[in-house]
Amino acid sequence: MKKHKLIVISGPTAVGKTSFAVALAKLLKCPILSSDARQFYKEMCIGTAVPSKAEQQGVRHDFIQHLSIHDAYSVGDFEKDALSLLDEHFVKHSVVIMVGGSNLYNDAVVHGLDTFPEVSEKTKEYWQLQYEEKGLTYLQQELQKLDPDYFQTVDQYNHVRLLRALHICTVAGKPYSSFLGQNRKQRDFEAISIEICMPRAQLYDNINRRVDSMMEKGLLAEAKVLHPHKHLNALQTVGYRALFRYFEGEKSIDEAVADIKTNTRRFAKRQLTWLRNHPCTHKLPYDTAVNTALINQLGLEI
Repeated sequence: MKKHKLIVISGPTAVGKTSFAVALAKLLKCPILSSDARQFYKEMCIGTAVPSKAEQQGVRHDFIQHLSIHDAYSVGDFEKDALSLLDEHFVKHSVVIMVGGSNLYNDAVVHGLDTFPEVSEKTKEYWQLQYEEKGLTYLQQELQKLDPDYFQTVDQYNHVRLLRALHICTVAGKPYSSFLGQNRKQRDFEAISIEICMPRAQLYDNINRRVDSMMEKGLLAEAKVLHPHKHLNALQTVGYRALFRYFEGEKSIDEAVADIKTNTRRFAKRQLTWLRNHPCTHKLPYDTAVNTALINQLGLEI
């Protein structure tokens, strides 16, 4: 019996993953699961580049704005929910597409979550105090010393992820990254991974133009509504943080927009570093035609 197939589409932000996934889904007549953790939240639309209604037309999309920023939702929750939904989809479809730039979420569905040692409350309290007294920069410096490999790929401005890695480094006495990829699970589907590629200069230009477009569409107003909730984990993300600093008088609006562009380019660079260390089955140029020739190249059937 042939295994069902999960096509996992990865790539840096602004490379064109969404349009590629939609075109492929229409050709294969299959649903799409979003693995972009930023797009889970219904209050965050413009700043997370949620697929437009036109893009979603005619293709079922799951895990798009299905949560509130006030909901607690982990990568473990996503793994469980995605696997359950895949079981449902595979009853009617031989192929399902998963697309998103949250590589940890993609990896959890395909390979399962990694296992880490228990962390005591004392350790958590210690690092929380360090964060409150010395700030984000101190956490960045400590993680860079304790686990330089993971520091290159983690969102360096997300204090929750920095703290988590520091907890593990402390209790284990070895890098957080040494636990990654050690307990891979067998799935009852075949994963076909695709990385969408684009020249670096063109990608960075795309990022800059996308940020300008987001501002024109009303990102400032969206961020203003979210500002009172800036402490929530869902909002520890590129784009909103810079505008929160503008609202608090720390930056001019021009400086804030420039910071969004700079930090988004840095985010893309970290995504590329992760992908370099986790090679995909297929690397395709951003302008690859989605047609029957591609379907044959991927070993699929229409």
